[in-house]
Amino acid sequence: MYQTTNIYLSPDLKMSDIILNNPYLMLLLEHFGIEVPLQEKSLQEICLENDLNTELVLTFANLYNGANNASADLFSHKDVLAIVNYLQKSHRYYSEEIYPNILNTIRQMSLMNHHKEMVLVEKFFMDYMNEVTEHLNYENEVVFPYARGLFEQLKNESPVFRKSTYAVSEYKEHHNDIEEKLDDLRNLLLKYLPQENDQVLRRKVLFSLYELEYDLNIHSQIEDLILIPLVTSMEKQLKATR
Repeated sequence: MYQTTNIYLSPDLKMSDIILNNPYLMLLLEHFGIEVPLQEKSLQEICLENDLNTELVLTFANLYNGANNASADLFSHKDVLAIVNYLQKSHRYYSEEIYPNILNTIRQMSLMNHHKEMVLVEKFFMDYMNEVTEHLNYENEVVFPYARGLFEQLKNESPVFRKSTYAVSEYKEHHNDIEEKLDDLRNLLLKYLPQENDQVLRRKVLFSLYELEYDLNIHSQIEDLILIPLVTSMEKQLKATR
């Protein structure tokens, strides 16, 4: 993972300087639908142009920069759609880009490395990827539509509570730390798999796994510290209208 200088960001900083300090924030731009070039515009100016809550973008950017003080207190149900859209775009990044790229590199390794442990590498990753896919599908098909539905109810001037068999508390139970599953795979690559002309590919896999863990950790913080508390608050608001 690229090591940044841990700067606590502010709205007046140039967005281009923020990215140059931490290039992984290009993912932030993509997930929020912000296009380059950025010219000399500040983070706040970029947010205003893209109709985004500056505080929300700033909070996410600071998570990428190592901050660990994200809180739902700064936001309301009006921010839920932007958060859900952001998370869904990050899901596409995982399922359409980073997971297939890692799997492809592992399969290239298997053509060069014929030790029995190599079979375990692909198996570990396939098991992990299947678990993550199930987790992401649950969010895409259950959690995010539920959050959008609550938003639509609260958007009305006189919101009406619609009883649901689902509650975000179920999401808390379903929501596990999928990034921890990467440990076994990294240990296998670093400690136990004999080398056989695969050093470059092994390094690529390891780098990709660390980058993935970095982004997944931020993704989980957004869900745990911001989205889930906001949805819980929305549920309470709607129940109060009964």
